[in-house]
Amino acid sequence: MKINWGTAVVIAFVCFAAFILTFVFLATTQKKYDHELVTQNYYEQEIHLQNDIDSQNLANKLQYNLEISSSNKGVLIHFPDQTSFIKITGIVSFYRPSDQRLDFEIPISLSSSKMLIPDEVLAGGRWDIKIRWHYEGQELLFKKQITY
Repeated sequence: MKINWGTAVVIAFVCFAAFILTFVFLATTQKKYDHELVTQNYYEQEIHLQNDIDSQNLANKLQYNLEISSSNKGVLIHFPDQTSFIKITGIVSFYRPSDQRLDFEIPISLSSSKMLIPDEVLAGGRWDIKIRWHYEGQELLFKKQITY
């Protein structure tokens, strides 16, 4: 049986369309390709964006700022020595872009000017760290991306 070129084009198009539909079906139904929002309350956070920018600019203007370093024990957050660590309050947020289930927040409670986030709660990979801290009536914001 001989197939002319018009029939071959139609067969090729149907095979290509079947491949694409199969690929889309598998990509949308498998759990390993989880489609999730960046954050659950995206629009609410967008409203407070200018406050975040102001807080971050205020923190950048300080002659001292936070330092974050990684070690084999975890992530070490070093608050400025010029501050009284007893007066510092706030929240440290760890955001994992690749997996929403790994996101977590820890309240700041200091017994020295350093705070250690233990290795057990951190998976290897990229983390976006946001530290919102209050000191002497000022709301300050520090952001950093690390690879742990």
